[in-house]
Amino acid sequence: MRTHTKTKRLAAALATASCMALASPVAAQVVTEADAQARYDQLAAQADERLGDPEFDYQLGIAALDTGRYGEAIIALQRVLAVQPDNAAARAELARAFALAGDIDTARNEFATVVDNPTLPDPVRQRFTGFVRQFDEQIRGGGSSVSGFVDARLGHDSNVNSATDLTTLTIPLFAFLGPGTLGAGAREQEDQFAEVTAGISAVEAVGRQDRVFGSLLGSARENFDVSAFSQESLTATAGYAHTFANRDVISVSAQAQVFALDWDGYRDSVGAVVQYTHLTGRGQALTLSGQYNRLNYPGQPLLDADRFAAAIGFVTQDLSASLQGGKEETRRVAGDHYSNWFMTASLGAELPLGDGFALVAGAAFDLRRYDAADPLFLVERSDERFDAQAGLKVSLTDQIFLQPRVTYTRNWSNIALYDYDRWTASAGLRFEF
Repeated sequence: MRTHTKTKRLAAALATASCMALASPVAAQVVTEADAQARYDQLAAQADERLGDPEFDYQLGIAALDTGRYGEAIIALQRVLAVQPDNAAARAELARAFALAGDIDTARNEFATVVDNPTLPDPVRQRFTGFVRQFDEQIRGGGSSVSGFVDARLGHDSNVNSATDLTTLTIPLFAFLGPGTLGAGAREQEDQFAEVTAGISAVEAVGRQDRVFGSLLGSARENFDVSAFSQESLTATAGYAHTFANRDVISVSAQAQVFALDWDGYRDSVGAVVQYTHLTGRGQALTLSGQYNRLNYPGQPLLDADRFAAAIGFVTQDLSASLQGGKEETRRVAGDHYSNWFMTASLGAELPLGDGFALVAGAAFDLRRYDAADPLFLVERSDERFDAQAGLKVSLTDQIFLQPRVTYTRNWSNIALYDYDRWTASAGLRFEF
């Protein structure tokens, strides 16, 4: 009878341990909170008379665990083991208590001791051995992982070169010549396009709280007719992240990017990003970041600039919002009319509408003010831009998604050459791994 009781206790400990994912006190509860609290209150009322009784201390330890009193549970279960050192069920529950309290080193050792108990049934032993391996992986930092995606789409763009729809324009510096006719490259042009975007990222644990990471992101958007404004880019990132005891994360990364127009290098960028992430609970996080980029434009030295930005963001399971501001300063005085300060506010959401079906939407507003008067238009440029997008994400399989999408951009500028609107409509397939 005693052996059967011990086996049932081990099975119960096994069930609760497998439910809690070795970390979550909410997932560990196998009874309702009200029932657990009532059971704890009942046992606590008897504590003065029954402390030291192994059976009572075991039940009190379980009740304390179920109500989140991890320290009290540890003490009660240790009293059981002081009298019954071979009580595998109590030791398994003690290991669970240490794990829920955040002491995975001690939890690992206690589970390992349970595995060595010769009275442990083989199926339970195998399961506990798996827990030991999971703890070992957590102690090493979580191992490594690789993920990525490929997105391919076809669409229509009303303004592939983000240009004005005017055909003539008067340039103040040459106003005496009257209005001039804009060339094709300076006027709005529409076209169909094909776009492929792909990315891969990897994370490798180098310690319990330390990881290194890297990613590669590439895209090519090819216009069918207006190839001069086709765009290609490749971005590489590598960095280091440290997780604090409260689960906040700080990361430092280096980044390099090449951007091309019709496969001809247009801009190179190198820089660094520092980000701090604070987890607020319930799948939410607050982020603070700072970024520096050195921008180089081959053949256009007046555009070369240093870009500084700081941002704050808030992320939930379905929503993200951010506010960013900074300064882009050209490195040559003659290009100071390209220097500007900017501020951007953005909001994005992925809202489930049903099983395997979600609405994806976002909006952003960008404000830019330039430092010096444009040498042709004789005024300091001021721009405000609004961007919006909306689409659907339809799950075809666990890894493949259909994603139709529309976007709209409106840029207001005090210089007519840069005042434009633009919309796109596209549909594509996305594969995630």
